[in-house]
Amino acid sequence: MRLVMTEPVEGMGRPYARRWWALLVLCLSLLIIVMANTALTVAAPDMTKDLGLSSADLQWVIDGYTVPYAALMLLLGAIGDKYSRRGALVLGLVVFGGGAVFGYLADSAATVIAARAVMGVGAALIMPATLSLLAATFPRAERAKAITLWTATAGLAIAAGPVVAGALLRAHGWSSTFLINVPIAAVAIVAAFVLVPPSRAGHHDRIDYVGGLLSVIWAGSLVYMIIEGPHFGWGVKAVTAAVVAGLGLVAFVGWELRHPRPILDVRRFTGRGFAGSNLAVALFFLAVFGAFYYLTQHLQFVLGYDALQTGVRMLPLAGAVFVGSALTGWLTPRVGMKWTVSAGMVGGTTALALLTRIDAGSGYGDFVAPLIILGLAIGLALSPCTDAIMGAFPESELGVGGAVNDTSLELGGSLGIAILGSLLATSYGNHLNQATAGSKLPASALDTARDSVGAGYAVAQGIGDKAHRVAAQAAQAKDPQAAAQLKQQAAELASGARQMADAVGSAFSDAVAHTSLVGAVILGIGTILVAALLPRREAAAAEAEEEDKVLVGSAAD
Repeated sequence: MRLVMTEPVEGMGRPYARRWWALLVLCLSLLIIVMANTALTVAAPDMTKDLGLSSADLQWVIDGYTVPYAALMLLLGAIGDKYSRRGALVLGLVVFGGGAVFGYLADSAATVIAARAVMGVGAALIMPATLSLLAATFPRAERAKAITLWTATAGLAIAAGPVVAGALLRAHGWSSTFLINVPIAAVAIVAAFVLVPPSRAGHHDRIDYVGGLLSVIWAGSLVYMIIEGPHFGWGVKAVTAAVVAGLGLVAFVGWELRHPRPILDVRRFTGRGFAGSNLAVALFFLAVFGAFYYLTQHLQFVLGYDALQTGVRMLPLAGAVFVGSALTGWLTPRVGMKWTVSAGMVGGTTALALLTRIDAGSGYGDFVAPLIILGLAIGLALSPCTDAIMGAFPESELGVGGAVNDTSLELGGSLGIAILGSLLATSYGNHLNQATAGSKLPASALDTARDSVGAGYAVAQGIGDKAHRVAAQAAQAKDPQAAAQLKQQAAELASGARQMADAVGSAFSDAVAHTSLVGAVILGIGTILVAALLPRREAAAAEAEEEDKVLVGSAAD
């Protein structure tokens, strides 16, 4: 047995014998780049306290990863196709691991954001490489099953991130959530050389670098606009990014339509199956990332669970993803992807609709059914879409195919956090105003509490701490009249603290319900659009046959 796998997968006369072990390496690589975001959601409070992050700093700590990740995937996927898909994977793991070390050593907002950006560049190399290597290594008959396991891994990572981060935070600081990526990346690098065969396009013309640069400009500007506008207001930065994104997209489409060998043939989006699959991926992750954003906050702040307890309570989602993936593997060949994808999107809409029942009296039990249904929906819908997207690309463009799938995923997730997160903040502030109307609480405290649910509970805690100090002064006072006044003041402060805490919990619960309603409407409308776009089983087969002819023609050229 060779220590390093050197035989290219394209030169093998039969399916690679250790392909399922290779898939394990690809799934491990996928796991850490998805966990890098979900783990941060539970580490954010400790990081904020330690580094004194403002709300804007924290937002860019989270999204500093997203901008390079979304912007670079298409270009880096094409480069991986031409030169080496395994090389792109390994290089991405090295960059990602280096960024994680940088993040572990970071001691300021700027350095943490920079570390996250470096990790985002690594992720932009890794993500399309995992899908392109999967598609190149597995024969067509097994590819759907392999993609199902790949998708299930993404679902597992969404729930596993908070569990891992929560366990680390019990004994270590927030920086440990960066360092845990390093040994995993190191194992994946070694395993990639041993188990993953090298792969690249059999022939590939000169890369369309102009198209690649335009894709970086429009995708990066679009994600920046999505982050900047809803969270920080539609000022000069957000409007400029919107203009650049619009002009960049127009220039990109125009260039690609005229280029003889475009980095992405945008005509593929005229195919109903391809367009519908990308729309389904984007909409689904809009709902999933948006819901995850506010569910973890509700579990931590309103229900009072620590980081590990929050992560454990998200595990029903991960288990349901695996069940849904098994179901789609059995259902899709029998009823066609149109029905499994539509069923999954209906399930996702149902999960969000159930969250509209959340109120101040809701406990964890009210979240279990929505989490399970959402997990089942992810498993049902996403792997058939990914399989359809990858199947639309020839062997020479598998990295680009993976990048298109992943860009749809990342844009959807960014939109989910931006749109639903912004709506959540607005709704929370409005409900808190109503809940505290007529109270004697200081205006400055109310203004601070409106910033976020965490800030609201911090204000309540501050008022409570002041009540304890005044009560202690009352106990030590020798003048009975002064002692009585201090006791009354302490009682009023304690009452104000309870009132603030109750108001914050009630306002945030109402905001979760309101935001979930909007999310359910968005996903429900999207479900109708996707169902209308996706062809029926017979039409899908005819479309796939036509695509195969085009791919064969491309290969012959």
